[in-house]
Amino acid sequence: MNRRTFVRSSVALAATTLPAALSAETSASPTRQFTLALTPGSIGVKVQTQRELNELAHRHGFESVEPRTEELAGMSDAELQETLGDLKAKHLAWAAAGLPVDFRKDDAIFRDGLAKLPRLAEGLQRAGATRIGTWLSPSHDELTYRQNFDQHAARLRETAKILKDHGIRLGLEYVGTQLLLVKGRYPFLHTMAETRELIAAIGTGNVGHVLDTWHWWTANDTEADLLALKNEDVVTVDLNDAPTGLEMRDQMDNQRELPAATGVIPVSTFIGALIKIGYDGPIRPEPFNQPLNAMENEPACAATIAAMRKTVGA
Repeated sequence: MNRRTFVRSSVALAATTLPAALSAETSASPTRQFTLALTPGSIGVKVQTQRELNELAHRHGFESVEPRTEELAGMSDAELQETLGDLKAKHLAWAAAGLPVDFRKDDAIFRDGLAKLPRLAEGLQRAGATRIGTWLSPSHDELTYRQNFDQHAARLRETAKILKDHGIRLGLEYVGTQLLLVKGRYPFLHTMAETRELIAAIGTGNVGHVLDTWHWWTANDTEADLLALKNEDVVTVDLNDAPTGLEMRDQMDNQRELPAATGVIPVSTFIGALIKIGYDGPIRPEPFNQPLNAMENEPACAATIAAMRKTVGA
């Protein structure tokens, strides 16, 4: 075969194989496994029952709902089966519950909450809910970093052991907001790396991260930090954007925007990393946004699901 014939043959072969190769590459791209969650308190929505929450979520196209811990714990077997049947009929999964134990104050308050936890955890276990999340204050007026770290590790270890006995994972959310870091006398952990150190110190095997775009951004964490995680390291996820016109250090923790509203936070990079690590839990917005909180339930849910779908491309 001469050179000209060889070139013609090579071009023809490339023309037939390249589209197939590109198609294979495209089809191999990961797709999202996480669910779009309705957690009513985070967007100012008020409901009275789990069934009401399920109906609201289903009507607006959410894919998971917050388990109402106290209500579930008080249900009879028949009531629980009706609730779970309703959840299944509406094609909804459980999102994460909030931790009902205050571990940030004095020991008496912590012990009181801890004593009530087994009953509440049993209710979640009966319902098949497996995720609980809480947040970590990034400063303290009295405890040094070391003292605060040791207290967090000890208290959260006791908490996590009870949850583990009921098949529940505990997620910890670091707070990166710069103004809160200097609010107390002693700064505390406020990055993903420091949170991983606390998780290791707790050592129960059922503790992971609550990731939040806001805190990921304000802590100067990166895409590489996210990609270093595995699916099992992440318990639940919050999506938010930030107001325009402010330096990062001046952002107020309680004044945020719905995800992808302003483009200040690179939410698409964050979402892309979650998809790459195969995260399969719930994601929810938590914008602390006054106009959103002032809305009635229906428009608030409609605005929220629209923002989430825009963010994840669904």
